[in-house]
Amino acid sequence: MARIAVVTGAAGGLGQAITARLLADGLVVLGIDIDRAGLDRMAAPGFHPVVTDLTDPAAIAATFARIGQDHGGIDALVNNAGTCFMSDFPHIPADELDRQMALNFSGAFHCCQAAIALMAGREGVRKIVNISSNGAYNFDVFDPPHYRASKAALDTLTKDLARRYARDRIAVNSIAPAMTETPLFNVLTEDVLARAIAAMPHGHAMQPAEIAAWVGFLVSAAGDICSGNVIILNQGRDVR
Repeated sequence: MARIAVVTGAAGGLGQAITARLLADGLVVLGIDIDRAGLDRMAAPGFHPVVTDLTDPAAIAATFARIGQDHGGIDALVNNAGTCFMSDFPHIPADELDRQMALNFSGAFHCCQAAIALMAGREGVRKIVNISSNGAYNFDVFDPPHYRASKAALDTLTKDLARRYARDRIAVNSIAPAMTETPLFNVLTEDVLARAIAAMPHGHAMQPAEIAAWVGFLVSAAGDICSGNVIILNQGRDVR
């Protein structure tokens, strides 16, 4: 029987790459996104589009309830949905802070709550992979503070759940990439983007497929013994 994976933010650049990787590895993928048209363009065998507002806890609960009814449970959750709002401190509007935390952290929190219940009784080591960011730990880069805080909170959630559910055989890890070529590049000015890419040791940004390969590794049996880690992917730029 095929393993069931849920990928949030599936219609985005990184979400599409993660979905493709997991489908290639033989998983059935339920792709959650608010972008219905984007999900429709991803039609492929084994892919199931799920339109959901990940800033709405009730919508998340209802979505996972349907997943449980339709698929009997899940084996992996990839919390990939996220964005970066670029207002800078101290001129960050209150509603922007709330939206930043809702999408980057609270949505993932609620997905974890719902997913763990659906992982009960499934065979093998179940997996949660949270997509964090270089900005959660590297204060030499441009990221605004509400974005940093949302990703740092996600990493703390990763460590707590990894310890909390270790004996239940649920492995939880974060992947924290540096500059990766996704549509989020569009929120940066040309000069900021150029400086950030120039700082990468290989001279170019990382590609979504490279990050997706690490997700595939963690979701595979090879990742069974890895839990509670924040895995930094940055071409060796920041050795810590």
